[in-house]
Amino acid sequence: MRFVLAIVAFVVAAVMIVAGIAQRTVFAPPSHIEAATSVSGDPRYLVIDGSVLNAHPGQQTLNVTGAPDQAKQVVAYGRTADMKAWLEDQKYVAVGYKKTTGALTTKTVTPKPAKGSDDKGGDAGSSTATPAPTPAPTATPSAGASSSGTGTAAQAAGPNPAGSDLWLEEFDGEAAQVTRMNIPDDVSVIVASDGQKAAPSQVTVTWPVDSSTPWAFPLIIGGLILLVIGIALYLWGLYTHRRSRGPRRKSGPKMPKLPKAPKYKPTAMIETTPRGRRSTRARVMLPAALIGALALTGCTAGTDAATTPTKTATPLTTEAPDAKDQLPPAVTVPQLERIVKRISESAAQADAKASADLAKARFTGPALQLRQANYAIRAKKADEPALPAIPASPIVLSLPQATDAWPRTVAAVIQTPKDAKGTAQAPLALTLVQATPRDNYQVEYAVSLEPKAKVPNLAPASIGSAVVPPDSKLLALPPAKVAAAYGDILMNGDKSQYASLFNAEGDTLRTQVGAEWKAKQKAAVPATASLTFTGAPGVGTDVAMATNDSGAIVWTDLTETQTLKVVEAGAEVSAGATAAALTGVPSSKTGIESTFGYQLAFYVPPAGSDAKITLLGFAQGMIGAKQIP
Repeated sequence: MRFVLAIVAFVVAAVMIVAGIAQRTVFAPPSHIEAATSVSGDPRYLVIDGSVLNAHPGQQTLNVTGAPDQAKQVVAYGRTADMKAWLEDQKYVAVGYKKTTGALTTKTVTPKPAKGSDDKGGDAGSSTATPAPTPAPTATPSAGASSSGTGTAAQAAGPNPAGSDLWLEEFDGEAAQVTRMNIPDDVSVIVASDGQKAAPSQVTVTWPVDSSTPWAFPLIIGGLILLVIGIALYLWGLYTHRRSRGPRRKSGPKMPKLPKAPKYKPTAMIETTPRGRRSTRARVMLPAALIGALALTGCTAGTDAATTPTKTATPLTTEAPDAKDQLPPAVTVPQLERIVKRISESAAQADAKASADLAKARFTGPALQLRQANYAIRAKKADEPALPAIPASPIVLSLPQATDAWPRTVAAVIQTPKDAKGTAQAPLALTLVQATPRDNYQVEYAVSLEPKAKVPNLAPASIGSAVVPPDSKLLALPPAKVAAAYGDILMNGDKSQYASLFNAEGDTLRTQVGAEWKAKQKAAVPATASLTFTGAPGVGTDVAMATNDSGAIVWTDLTETQTLKVVEAGAEVSAGATAAALTGVPSSKTGIESTFGYQLAFYVPPAGSDAKITLLGFAQGMIGAKQIP
């Protein structure tokens, strides 16, 4: 028997070991699924929808090759709606996936003509909403037409996707050749060069496959264990067999058999248990009666508990907001961090060269106006301090607008590093605006927060905030009227009709350039001249973003003009070093008109609230000066 068991153990062990090894070799599953396609026609852009990349589970690996210039190839991904808005008037190739064959497909998408376009008899897809820029004609067009990415293709050149603030992530150059990502269905990938040359023509998408073999190792180990057991059984059987074949002694005479005892037969008097159908019926009746008694007892004892109603907790069901009805935030936090870093680098270059042209790339409105004036002053006044630099990080607060349209607004508060003396600096609050899908975010307001400023509760960055209309009557003061009201306070102080609406505590700008300061300036002017102040709303857009208490944070700007005028013939007034740098004259016999710009950030409470409008931060500086004719 031991030999039989040993043979069975050997056979089962061999089967298990072979099966385990086969799972790791012959029957091993593939490590990945791959789908590829070749794009013809030299398109400028390829778009891979998120549903294509999610055709199989797992992290996607995108491999692109065949670009005319590998250094200029770009792979970026962003929200599908944003990407279509960026492409708008551009022809592109949409890459799809056919599940039946497991292959990638391509389809050329031609933009529709803009409404009201003059398209007489032409193809509806041949006209674009915005004419694509065309390079200047070359002396040898035929030579350019023969090369890849030039000639006829160059005439269809479009915008360059590299460096766009619209993308959630971007890969350029060699880094774009192989990219790994894990994106949802509502995000798409764009593959392109610089908009002038053709996009990479070879696209391969790879998905990982679970190639693990969890039974291989247990089968091999179990087979080895059975093999050892089989060997042990074989050796044991062999040992026992050899011992059984040794010398044997002859047995003696057999013992006589003992007589058998008579069998016991019970008598009828001892048998007390009745037999037959009656006995069976009696045995069944006793348990049935017992069960019935117990059932009746249970009903009687449990009457109160069974008839008394008990309260059960009913789960409260709350309907979650439909994701389709909720607008997405304009940017994500990682996206905003990348945008702020780019703005910081661009601003540093513009500040270092004092170049107004470089500043236009990332500044607009009041922020650009103040920076241009500062560059002009520093060019002729060496001791004029530069404006605060834009820190790259860390972002301590981000408030994107919840929207899917343009223009888009994003607010961010950045922690400012300590100065050279180790003194802590006030955080910098930026208001960024993106005018169109192809424009990058620009700084419209850059203010330093007040030391005692308390920012109200805001919506999380993952949800975003709504923009309040400038004429909204749901606030204590419509956003469009905040600048004029505050300007009146700076002119008249507590006598202003709006003084009761604004909080004076912690307002350092009011102490710097308020009514008391203006009165001192007027008193210091000689009798031969006069000084007047006038205020007006600035050139910036009033931006208001809702807070959680139904209030709003309002960004606005105010201009204030100081007119120093000569009132006595032969008299002369000094322009001052700063105004002289802009006017080019140190003094004037007629007068000097200086204009100051104030970028302001307020918290405006909701209508009917007892809270007051509070100044959260500001930035100020001279933005213009001229000599009175």
